[in-house]
Amino acid sequence: MNPFPNLLPAVADSAPYLVIGSGIAGLTAALELCKTARVLLLTKGSLAESNTSYAQGGIAAVIRPPDTPELHYEDTLMAGAGLCDRAAVSTLVHEGPHQVQRLIELGVPFDRKDGAIALTREAAHSRRRILHANGDGTGRQISATLIHRAFRCGNLRLYEEEFAVALITRSGRCCGAVALHQGRLRSFLAGAVILASGGSGQLFGKTTNPAVATGDGMAMAYRAGAALRDLEFVQFHPTALYRPPAPPFLISEAVRGEGALLRNEAGQRFMPDYHELAELAPRDIVARSIFREIEKTGHPSVYLDLAAIAPDRIRERFPNIYGNCLKYGLDITREPIPVAPAAHYMMGGVWTDLWGKTSLPGLFAAGETAATGVHGANRLASNSLLEGLVFGARIAAYLAEHPAESVPDAADPLRVHYPECRTAAARQAEDRRALHRMADHYLGIVRDRPGLERAAQLLKEIPPGPAALEPEYLELQNLLLLGELMVSAALRRTESRGGHFRSDYPAPDPEWRKHILFREHTVEVSE
Repeated sequence: MNPFPNLLPAVADSAPYLVIGSGIAGLTAALELCKTARVLLLTKGSLAESNTSYAQGGIAAVIRPPDTPELHYEDTLMAGAGLCDRAAVSTLVHEGPHQVQRLIELGVPFDRKDGAIALTREAAHSRRRILHANGDGTGRQISATLIHRAFRCGNLRLYEEEFAVALITRSGRCCGAVALHQGRLRSFLAGAVILASGGSGQLFGKTTNPAVATGDGMAMAYRAGAALRDLEFVQFHPTALYRPPAPPFLISEAVRGEGALLRNEAGQRFMPDYHELAELAPRDIVARSIFREIEKTGHPSVYLDLAAIAPDRIRERFPNIYGNCLKYGLDITREPIPVAPAAHYMMGGVWTDLWGKTSLPGLFAAGETAATGVHGANRLASNSLLEGLVFGARIAAYLAEHPAESVPDAADPLRVHYPECRTAAARQAEDRRALHRMADHYLGIVRDRPGLERAAQLLKEIPPGPAALEPEYLELQNLLLLGELMVSAALRRTESRGGHFRSDYPAPDPEWRKHILFREHTVEVSE
């Protein structure tokens, strides 16, 4: 049963610009746009509930010699395994320092040492270039600063607990969204829409992502006709806390950057056997290496040994990690941390150009929702906050030069692209658990054709039933759609590259320096 009305729900508000999402990308775009026009911002939960708030390591940018944008560029390309868009990477590393300076001017309290911004190094970076705040609380500090500024902007109307479920188009152009608020649907109309609603880590049972990361923006964009790209590339963070029943809490890359070592159950280092950069190899390599050690030993985790870091330094640099581990009976100044990989970041998303424009006129995307090409097949550590910041600002800059079209009228011939409700609301919890098992087992760090074909079959076998206007149910529809597309992309890419590893095709194939796009029920492969 379709729970959606045939008519456009009542219009709650309208403005030249509608932003969906309250992480660094959405807030940056909104704060720039509201300087000259009225802006609406919708967020599914509270303003602070985004992947940005959970970012620990920091934000990568070249702020002083001997580092250079060229070195940051090369490091990003190396991590991206041959699939980065070079123009997008160049944009990121050259505009990043200016945008980070803007954050400093807005009041983000980056940590300092002897009066200068303190910098740390993370995996696959050739220099210390990671700015951090409150030790490992960088994302939270950035989020709090931007939210504080948002409340002070008279042109910016903030809507919390407003779950965007469908985009609205007029004559093939995006012009708004329908959102669910306290069980009722209502419409928001705009001249242009900016999607910045984060990734889809909740497709997996083992994930570092918050509960809100259900791929809503990607799914809405696809249903409205926008192209999605690179969905097979999932980044598994190598080191998430493994201490059941504790959730897989992220143990930042920066811990290894400060000197922590990975050891197996026998206490032996193993990363030098897998890569010359050892613990500081790119994330995809470290995650696969840990996966192999776990397979080899049969032990469910490996161990992150912080013995090389002074206890006072641990408490100062990583207060959140220290406190969270202590909550689960683990004093990381005295004992190693049991860790295992967990789904962390989606390199793919809504395909955009360098200005955040999608293939659907009137629709823009930034942050983890977008596929700008910056990350290629594997993201370089601490480039995600930078990407959201840079491309959120670029969308605002583009719209300042090319203002949005007029806001539509509710009487116009508008089309709402609602989800296809395929499963039974009464079974949503059971179906989500089944989805998690499927993704963890068949879409994880190591994939193969039989497993992916089994995943596709399991997705088809989820039984239908009556639908419901409930956030958890509609999130599940988004995750099921993205799961199907991800499985399809992973089956098509018959090679291993970056975050996509096929045990039946374990090497990269030069013929696959290409991208897989999904658009309106068709699949394209492009350079």
